[in-house]
Amino acid sequence: MLKDRPGFAPHFLASCLVAAALGLTVAVRRRWPRRSLTATAALSSLAAVTGVLWDPFVATALALSTVATIEPTKRSARALAECTTAATISTLTAQLTHPRYGTTTALAWTLVTCALLTTAWLTGNKLRRRRWNATDLEDQRVRRIVADERLRIARELHDVVTHGMGLIAVKAGVANHIAEARPDEARDALRVIERTSRDGLAEMRRLLEMLRRDSAPGTDLAPPGRDGLEDLAAHARTAGVDVELTVSGEYDLPEALQLTVYRIIQEALTNVVKHAAPTRCRVTVDVSSRQVSIRVVDDGTTTRPTPASPGGHGLVGMRERVAMYGGSLDARPRPEGGFAVTATLRNDR
Repeated sequence: MLKDRPGFAPHFLASCLVAAALGLTVAVRRRWPRRSLTATAALSSLAAVTGVLWDPFVATALALSTVATIEPTKRSARALAECTTAATISTLTAQLTHPRYGTTTALAWTLVTCALLTTAWLTGNKLRRRRWNATDLEDQRVRRIVADERLRIARELHDVVTHGMGLIAVKAGVANHIAEARPDEARDALRVIERTSRDGLAEMRRLLEMLRRDSAPGTDLAPPGRDGLEDLAAHARTAGVDVELTVSGEYDLPEALQLTVYRIIQEALTNVVKHAAPTRCRVTVDVSSRQVSIRVVDDGTTTRPTPASPGGHGLVGMRERVAMYGGSLDARPRPEGGFAVTATLRNDR
């Protein structure tokens, strides 16, 4: 019992009141950490000096640990210094007030109390640093996701704009060249320009609408599917390219993979229209359970950008899309004339 300890004659009622007050200040330490620490340190010092409690600074250690978890290191270190100073003064004062309490024991107990407070501060500070590191890692992950999403949308915008503008440029040149001699063909070219412009604007609106919405399920880009490949071939034919499209295997690919196949063929046909039309072009898509093979071959003779040359941004985008599926891309002139784009994508169905 406390009353049996040498040098101390606490009153039971006072002990209960101080213990209750310490319990209350500790209970609210998360809501008011600084005020809780100040009140707890004051009550602990009073309890140590009067001897109503045997080890009152345990409550101070709990409050100090909470402060260390939420405040910067320098501020919480000052709080540690203040608490250890208060513990030292109150313990030594108790020795002067109750001389029968041994000096060696008083000094030892002072060191133990300071060690307890320091350990509590170190624990709280370490927890704060761990939380800060976790938050920093999460911020980095979010920034990386945002950067990847921006890159993906940039690819989509590039493919939409270059495909439509390439076809419009070709048809506008044709219409301008034959406007007087063959007005019917010129009107056909203008109709192609109108349809291509409307399709491009619709796809741009779809992309912008996706950006305005939250990242919830169902807001991603919808895959064009096999019909989309037929539409690409039809658009290229209106620009003077004789396109032969062959799709073998079951085209029930994951949505993201379907979109990648569509964009690769779209970019390849855009390059054919821009650099080789009028010409013949063969598009082959071979779907198996393990991979998707794409080959776009034309018999044009015009040189076009390679992935490493200035201006070859579309082919760079194709290579990035292929890399996302652990595949390979080869784009080079053919020895017999023309250009060939070959892509292989892993199919993880």
